[in-house]
Amino acid sequence: MRLILQPLALLCGLVWLVGCGSTGTSSGSGSPVVSPASAQIGGPSGAFSGSAAQQAMFDRLVYGEGFDRGELERLFARVERQPWIIELMDRQVRPAPPGPTGVWTRYRARFVTPDNISNGTAFWRRHATTLERAYQRYGVPPEYIVAIIGVETRYGGYLGNTRIIDALATLAFDYPRRADYFTRELEAFLIMARDEGFDPLTPRGSYAGAMGLGQFMPSSFHGYAVDFDGDGHRDLWNPVDAIGSVANYLKGHGWRRGEPVVVRARATGYAPRSQPVGFNTGYSLDRLRGMGIVPTGPVAGQREVSLLELDIGTGYEYWLGFGNFYVITRYNHSTHYAMAVHQLAQALRDAQEAAGRRVSQRFDEASVERG
Repeated sequence: MRLILQPLALLCGLVWLVGCGSTGTSSGSGSPVVSPASAQIGGPSGAFSGSAAQQAMFDRLVYGEGFDRGELERLFARVERQPWIIELMDRQVRPAPPGPTGVWTRYRARFVTPDNISNGTAFWRRHATTLERAYQRYGVPPEYIVAIIGVETRYGGYLGNTRIIDALATLAFDYPRRADYFTRELEAFLIMARDEGFDPLTPRGSYAGAMGLGQFMPSSFHGYAVDFDGDGHRDLWNPVDAIGSVANYLKGHGWRRGEPVVVRARATGYAPRSQPVGFNTGYSLDRLRGMGIVPTGPVAGQREVSLLELDIGTGYEYWLGFGNFYVITRYNHSTHYAMAVHQLAQALRDAQEAAGRRVSQRFDEASVERG
């Protein structure tokens, strides 16, 4: 349905239905829907009304995508500048510390926690059928899908409370360092709202404009979101669509079914930080052996690996990253992020298998008693 950014007279005569939603959010998913109140028209002014960049974006949307300029102007009269977002973005750029400080240990402790494991296994049980279907279709194991949703939003518990359009407009028009990127994301968001039939003033998410359980940016929505429950809408706030979309994103970035992600390495006689490290490095196993770095597990079929160096405070851990590790970094370009996802995924898999063994044991004990 194309319900947004249409003339007001038409809006007033429409029935406001999107999926199984009601006014504000849809039942159970928290997804944004169109409501009559959100169609009220504001005045001609707005936080970015004097911005040449905003007018240039309007030109592209009008001439390239068929939007109505007057409706865009009235919509953006209600968009609010959020200066705190700029301050927060600027604080993200920090120089690397000179020596081991335990940064990886602290980062890991935020995500690989008893609560995250317990809540993740509960999420897995609730959506086991959907996760298995995603695995069969896209080849991504359930534990990695669940781990990404856990790291991103605590399985939907922390979706963000910033209005997406305010976040993207602030970064597009007030943050020159990445203005081009966020302008493209803002345009993609407006097209997404029009095509999916929801009010662009309604959805809330992260301060950088990420949305839903998987925290997709608008461009990722267009490229990888899927209607996994078959209701005719791609709903990032719906766990079923979110599971399918995360799996499709990883598959689309090169996930290879059945291949490993990382392996621990032993470093003997290797000087920390003496070679480039990180998810985007590439070393042959022979070269690493010559440097004193040897894998402690199987690496069959891996021609090139990345060298990962993790600061644990008392020194460094070393790991070798395979192709699927690099794929996880396409979600967030960070070695720490991808390793947290991997280690949470392994903890979730272990917990799931342990729960299965307990159920099997109870069944066996009950069978003995009945016999």
